[in-house]
Amino acid sequence: MRALSYAYLVAIFAFIFLPVVVLVLFSFQAGRLPVPPFDGPSLKWYAEVLADRGLMEALRNSLFVALISSTIALTLGFLAAQGLARVHLPGSVIMRGLLIAPMTVSYLIIALGLLSMFNVIGVRPSLWATGVGHVVINLPLCFAILFAAMGDHQKNAERAARDLGASELQVVALVTAPMLKPALLAAFFLSVTFSWDEFIIAFLLTRFDVTLPVEIWSMLRSGLSPATNAIGSLVFLVSIAILIILELTVFRKPKS
Repeated sequence: MRALSYAYLVAIFAFIFLPVVVLVLFSFQAGRLPVPPFDGPSLKWYAEVLADRGLMEALRNSLFVALISSTIALTLGFLAAQGLARVHLPGSVIMRGLLIAPMTVSYLIIALGLLSMFNVIGVRPSLWATGVGHVVINLPLCFAILFAAMGDHQKNAERAARDLGASELQVVALVTAPMLKPALLAAFFLSVTFSWDEFIIAFLLTRFDVTLPVEIWSMLRSGLSPATNAIGSLVFLVSIAILIILELTVFRKPKS
């Protein structure tokens, strides 16, 4: 029975990580096609990717949009969760439903709606328009995570701080935010991940300054290349490195 459990576990991990292993392996292909037989190893595609100004510009654009939009989404989501969790308002259930509703809507529908609205008000496709779209899709996520993390023990701590003379700003900055640190970090980094990988909104709401997923899509239109594998490998390795650093620093539980 134990052997069957281990076999099942290995099969699950192989199913999840085998595409990534193939991606990384053929990023070292010396030939022009990332297909068997393997011809390498070679680092020429990594050198080509790092020397490509268009790709590096798209990478910077993706980082810019992801960090700015995630910060705004986290701030708005935190304020909305704090207000609806601490103050009982008429129709608060409907408000929560409206805030979470974009999570159930296709990104394509959201992108088309934003594109139509921007055309009406005269906003041209740009990175800023894409950032607005990413705030729309990430704000409900941040709100849901933070609202679920707000419990009665935090409410009691906030009440005690007010009784001791703390202002509302001090309560939020010195009591609420530190107690919600894991949820805040989880919401922020999930938002960064979703913004970093998002393609449909970025494709419809950008024109000349594109994000990395749109640039990769443009490269794939001309066919498969180990260069695209190299890009994917770099993004994957950077993501893993950030995750390991966070696990060892931010999310590490102190020894009792």
